[in-house]
Amino acid sequence: MASSPEDPTLERYFKGHKAAITSVDFSPNGRQLATASWDTFLMLWNFRPQARAFRYVGHKDVVTSVQFSPVGNLLASASRDRTVRLWIPDKKGKSSEFKAHTAPVRGVDFSADGQYLATASEDKSIKIWNMYRQRFLYSLYRHTHWVRCAKFSPDGRLIVSCSEDKTVKIWDTASKQCVNNFTDSVGFANFVDFNPNGTCIASAGSDHTVKIWDIRVNKLLQHYQVHSGGVNCVSFHPSGNYLITASSDATLKILDLLEGRLIYTLQGHTGPVFTVSFSKGGEQFASGGADAQVLLWKTNFDEFNYKDVSKRNLKRLHFDSSPHLLDIYPRTPHSHEGKIDTVEINPKLDVMDMQTSTPPVVDVLSFDSTMSTENIVRTVPEKGEEVCGYFLNPSLMTSECAPTATQKKTEDVCDLPAESQRSIPLAMTEALEHIMEQLSVLTQTVSILEQRLTLTEDKLKDCLENQHKLLSVIQQKS
Repeated sequence: MASSPEDPTLERYFKGHKAAITSVDFSPNGRQLATASWDTFLMLWNFRPQARAFRYVGHKDVVTSVQFSPVGNLLASASRDRTVRLWIPDKKGKSSEFKAHTAPVRGVDFSADGQYLATASEDKSIKIWNMYRQRFLYSLYRHTHWVRCAKFSPDGRLIVSCSEDKTVKIWDTASKQCVNNFTDSVGFANFVDFNPNGTCIASAGSDHTVKIWDIRVNKLLQHYQVHSGGVNCVSFHPSGNYLITASSDATLKILDLLEGRLIYTLQGHTGPVFTVSFSKGGEQFASGGADAQVLLWKTNFDEFNYKDVSKRNLKRLHFDSSPHLLDIYPRTPHSHEGKIDTVEINPKLDVMDMQTSTPPVVDVLSFDSTMSTENIVRTVPEKGEEVCGYFLNPSLMTSECAPTATQKKTEDVCDLPAESQRSIPLAMTEALEHIMEQLSVLTQTVSILEQRLTLTEDKLKDCLENQHKLLSVIQQKS
């Protein structure tokens, strides 16, 4: 089928990363794009012509995930170095680092109100952090293998997670319990997310499939088999009517969820595509992959008033709301394959004068990345313990949890010239590294003890319930 003005078009691509792109996210105002890469850097791209791009230096290993806070004043990033960083997305790029997990962190996700951050890790846990008070809240343990992704529902009452244990789990943030479980016998989900109104979840499968589940009735609504490689990421259009997928088969696919069919195949990457994301208004989307390129696309196919859609979805965030027509997906057999009227778009063939953006890149060194004493702050706080002491940047702290003395000390260190910061004696550096190793062992021990305590509590609860049942039976017999 020939392309038309309503088809997606490639606007430009950005070059600056030295290795595969793992994650992309638009700023809430739609003027910037944050990207994460295997090259250990974050980059912040400005859409204005000739505007500088910023490369944030701080992580010590692959950066796996990046996300803007809902108001755009913070960037959260996860890394294989087991840490999570919070960055101020400007030319100074101040950042705070905390040792979030005992294994590589695979994903970060802010709640819609910006109060909480969920982190998913290969230590098989999901951790929830309070951003306002800067403190660790609780862990979710039920997965038996690496957790690849965890996302808040739009109303913040649920969290969906996926793991290499081949399950997708739904968690209640109030009870902190797993309230639903979807199991797959073939592959595992690489990525999972809620649709904009929170009634459904979509999973990107390593078995090449995309699945849409209705969490109100626990039913698989749609099952797409349109890729020839593992699906690495999905992104819902803000209207909820479309889903875009990124796959290791080097393509992006756009699915029409109301009609239940594939409508576009986009070819632009040379190699696996690892990440894709719609802008907050849905007028653009960005993709990145193994070719280290970030492609910026214009959506074109669904012009609508985003604010009206947002208002409509906000009214229906609760489960007791009556179903809406747009929630009723096709109930026909839900295994959808590519149809002959799918439009294939290959920018390299269709667009001869593709706009390449290679803006001047400014390296922004995070303050603690130049400090060999940074290891002091890399410890996991216990339950209920304030994280203020673990954040270097005073501007991220609230006054109630940042003592003046602590703030002054941090600011004094900030004022030191770079030469003074680097001139810490080697013996002290080695001693601090040794202390850090010991703290890491303690952290892992505490994590294991926490898991065992949780299991013991569950066993005790079961025993008490069984004892209560036995007593009831004995009383009835007597």
